[in-house]
Amino acid sequence: MFCIQCEQTIRTPAGDGCAYSTGMCGKTSDVSDLQDVLILNLQAISYWANLARQYAIVDSEIDNWAPKAFFSTLTNVNFDPERIYAYTRFAEDCKNSLRDRAIAAAAAAGDTLPPLSAAAQFELPDTIEGILASADQAAVNRGKSDVHEDVIGLRLLCLYGLKGAAAYFEHARVLGQTDQGVATEYHRIMAWLGSDPSDIDALLNTSMQIGQLNYRIMEMLDKGETDSFGHPEPTQVNVKPIAGKCILVSGHDMHDIEKILQQTAGTGINVYTHGEMLPSHAYPELKKHSNLVGNYGTAWQNQQQEFADFPGAVVMTSNCIIDPNVGQYADRIFTRSIVGWPGVTHITDDDFSAVIDCALQQEGFSCTEIEKMITVGFGRNALMGAAPAVIDQVKQGNISHFFLIGGCDGAAAERSYFTDFAVNAPEDSLILTLGCGKFRFNNKHFGDINGIPRLLDVGQCNDAYSAIQLALALSEAFDCDLNELPLTLVLSWFEQKAIVILLTLFSLGVKGIYAGPTTPAFLTDNLVKVLQDKFDYRTIGDVESDIKDAIAAA
Repeated sequence: MFCIQCEQTIRTPAGDGCAYSTGMCGKTSDVSDLQDVLILNLQAISYWANLARQYAIVDSEIDNWAPKAFFSTLTNVNFDPERIYAYTRFAEDCKNSLRDRAIAAAAAAGDTLPPLSAAAQFELPDTIEGILASADQAAVNRGKSDVHEDVIGLRLLCLYGLKGAAAYFEHARVLGQTDQGVATEYHRIMAWLGSDPSDIDALLNTSMQIGQLNYRIMEMLDKGETDSFGHPEPTQVNVKPIAGKCILVSGHDMHDIEKILQQTAGTGINVYTHGEMLPSHAYPELKKHSNLVGNYGTAWQNQQQEFADFPGAVVMTSNCIIDPNVGQYADRIFTRSIVGWPGVTHITDDDFSAVIDCALQQEGFSCTEIEKMITVGFGRNALMGAAPAVIDQVKQGNISHFFLIGGCDGAAAERSYFTDFAVNAPEDSLILTLGCGKFRFNNKHFGDINGIPRLLDVGQCNDAYSAIQLALALSEAFDCDLNELPLTLVLSWFEQKAIVILLTLFSLGVKGIYAGPTTPAFLTDNLVKVLQDKFDYRTIGDVESDIKDAIAAA
């Protein structure tokens, strides 16, 4: 196996990444190799989908399925080799279907087919053993001996960025949002990556195109969430248990928690959010359910302890699952959509009765603890509504700076940096936060500035669009460029969603972003230098110095 896509990647001088029988995430070499072959076949699908479009052949079912399957290869999503193998076989069927239709259309038009990409030339073996034996042909760093390490690094930057965009595209699709233009652009880029490109300028340009594509996808996702559940409203959320039977919902999928809330109504079961599901409490169509009682736990990396301690059933709706056998709760955790762990019960439709039955069989919480409240719900609508008051406070000199501190959390000790940064931010600054990185400091008291809360929880990593819209509104109000605002982005990254958000910000021209706790292992020193020169990309350092430098640069 070779995997280098997340922050916990094993780092060696040779850049080997996770190259052993098991990755740091718990992914086995077989699962990793199957995922590589799946990705290669998805690139082949995109080759034929791209060609078929020249003859007005568009298969919307394949367009919707392909990014979903790509999402399954993201860090901490699907560890089940049988499921990944099934995706690979279905991908082969999709590829052959598009290939046959495209070839027939080209023949009817008297056209000669273009050269096949490396991915399109790959022939999938008939057995899982044969597929595993062919994994070297599909490795994401294939050809590394023939090209410069910077080329491999840029291929991976694009591949992992597009994987993050595919994940957001699937989140949007679940909420009824699809777009043929986005699907066409996805296939174009995915097909090109399947040709193993080596032009550094073209790869850099493509990374910016991926960022722009993701910006469109985030807009779709925002629309899907607000059309389905209303605009988030500032809402207080209890983070202490209430006596009774219970279900814990983690991941990112608002559709699933709505179904769970509907199906548990009247059962006496209390529903709690976990991790990135915390923002659910702010949506009018979700918080109207009285059985949505609070949030339990913190970020994804703490789940083995938190899920073990939770006395009910657990549902993982999207990415972030880790080995449930460690905490001995594999018999009461359920997976959904593209999530998978061997031996864990998978819910294949919207019927959560198995989860409800499991919850009723568990002990539940024996007592109600004293309430402790945190505030969420500063989404796009709320932020834009507050913008005039914020602008007025800036003009009066009461607000000097904005810090966006958030992103993916993780277990590395260096991540205390983000807590220290938030706590030490000047008292006349506002702190926006999103993603599970906020659990490092969202239980602390930051006060307010003339009625404006200093800590504004924007929502999930999926909600980066809201923060971007506020920044654009502020730049328009002050008639200045984004980079002239007293705004500093301090981002924690872990996996591919964070990578594509960084590419999105770069593609919008945002400079001076601090990111950490480490630099992605697939970026060479040369590539880091390019990002520093082009975007003033900054690695995190000493909190006090970084705060001083950020304020001085504004």
